[in-house]
Amino acid sequence: MKKFALPILALSRLPLFSCTKKEEANEKVLNLVVGSEVKGMDPIYSNDRYSSNETARVYEGLLEYHYLKRPYQLTPNLAEAMPEVSNNGLTYTFKVKKGVKFHDDKAFPGGKGRELVAEDFVYSIKRLADPKLQGLGWWVIDGKLKGLNEWREKNTSAEKVNYDEVVEGVKALDSHTVQFNLTKPFPQFLYSLAMTFTFATAKEVVEHYGNEFLNHPVGTGPFMLPEFKQTNRIEYVVNPNYREKKFPCDASEEFEAIAKEYCGKTLPLVKKIVVNIIKEDQPRWLNFQKGNLDYIGIPKDNFDAAVTPTNELATDLSTKGIDLLIQPSLDVTYTAFNLDLDLLKNKKLRQALSLAYDIDTSNKLFYNNRALPAQSLVPPGIAGYIKGYENPYRGHGKEADIAKAKKLLAEAGYPEGKGLKELTYDCPSSTVSRQIGEYTKQQFAQIGVKLKVVQNTWPELQKKIDKRQVELWGIAWGADYPDAENFLQLLYGPNRAPGANGSGYDNPEFNRLYASAAVMQDTPERTALYEKMVRMAAEEMPWIYGVHRQNYVLKHSWLKNYVITDFEAGSEQYLDVDLAAKKTALEKL
Repeated sequence: MKKFALPILALSRLPLFSCTKKEEANEKVLNLVVGSEVKGMDPIYSNDRYSSNETARVYEGLLEYHYLKRPYQLTPNLAEAMPEVSNNGLTYTFKVKKGVKFHDDKAFPGGKGRELVAEDFVYSIKRLADPKLQGLGWWVIDGKLKGLNEWREKNTSAEKVNYDEVVEGVKALDSHTVQFNLTKPFPQFLYSLAMTFTFATAKEVVEHYGNEFLNHPVGTGPFMLPEFKQTNRIEYVVNPNYREKKFPCDASEEFEAIAKEYCGKTLPLVKKIVVNIIKEDQPRWLNFQKGNLDYIGIPKDNFDAAVTPTNELATDLSTKGIDLLIQPSLDVTYTAFNLDLDLLKNKKLRQALSLAYDIDTSNKLFYNNRALPAQSLVPPGIAGYIKGYENPYRGHGKEADIAKAKKLLAEAGYPEGKGLKELTYDCPSSTVSRQIGEYTKQQFAQIGVKLKVVQNTWPELQKKIDKRQVELWGIAWGADYPDAENFLQLLYGPNRAPGANGSGYDNPEFNRLYASAAVMQDTPERTALYEKMVRMAAEEMPWIYGVHRQNYVLKHSWLKNYVITDFEAGSEQYLDVDLAAKKTALEKL
């Protein structure tokens, strides 16, 4: 799900607030920033980091990730407890919390939000499966729930989709009990219930707003957004009817101090969230320095001024009360090939282009040499990553790499690039993304391959990928859940676009291995299958592999409880703003 632009930065409108005017410390407001437009607020289309994070401020699911536990751990959210699971691992039964209310909205009688019930989850899962809607998260439940694929197929040609038909795979046993019946064991199934695709929506709201539903988010979450508009500022207010939810008292050792200080406090801790869409690095950097943003990923052009060679924060920033946080990210960047195109089905051509691409220089230019060059698609930190493995088609800018690339290009039928048409590389419309595109163009030119760089808004790029109107494109994937299966499914044939497999890679042997591993518990046998697929993906080169990044985040001292997480959707409810500390710190900025 978490596709995002490269690096995770930037695009071109200026923010509404001034780069020189400081934020005032008079109310508890989170001031956040994102680097791309948000395409809407419908959970079933929230297949990128930007839209999923915004959606999760309003909507909620049965489960979430414990904010202060590492390794990552699922915990109940709208569920009263973790599910009761049958002995055969096929049936999951959840009790839904009572007394939870949807936001007040004119779609409900009298404008008052009604109580959440089990049937809302049944409806939401069916919406995700609805063939008319083509939900972008269908891949997470495709083939997993009994009768759901048959229901989807049956309604494909129907004039109107029948939501009243009972589907064995997801049903309400009573007003507050929902049961899922799987077709076969899927150890990763519970992760899908913490993803925004499966979050609870109300049928009345969907029907009331029709095609405009994506602009009228109404959920059960801690924050409300009366109406979503495509502007460079999104402002959420606290949900006055939010259920009683408390800050956790348990935590992993590194977060025990946070849990001790905030244990049992009522969530959310702030009254408002302001999300600023700032597409370019420098306006974002200046606004952070002036205190207009609470935290920020360090732009590449400011990295050396902010972080010392020993990974310490620069003195001029630390004296202003700014903190540096560093954590490896469960992600991978890559340049994808559209394998629906006959030209790009040529494996030797793909291997040649990968060898021509100097990943080491790219790491220095765009990631300040702090990322780990990817040898395949699975990042370190989860089973399936092969420590010490080196991809034989990974380019490092050496003469031998270029010579091998030219040899492969000739074997592909295009000696010195002769006879090969100019290729097109699509990327988001940020400065850094364009620079990466131009760098790629220079790298390919070394072996005689021409490349045209085309910039798009983030929603436009996603549409082009889904409609197969691309040849090569730069993108990244962040984990939906902490399992290598979530990365390997990017190359699983049945997941092809508009599913997560944008490249359209469809290798029967890879598909067979994936299907076997996906139903296995976490065992050495499953890890062995994962590693076999990782090596196959490296050899086949459906992508030019980029890097696994590290998160370098700066935050102001007034922001309390912030921890870096790979699963940030919904995390803002745990953040606090110390107004007294903010007033003092702003005087130093």
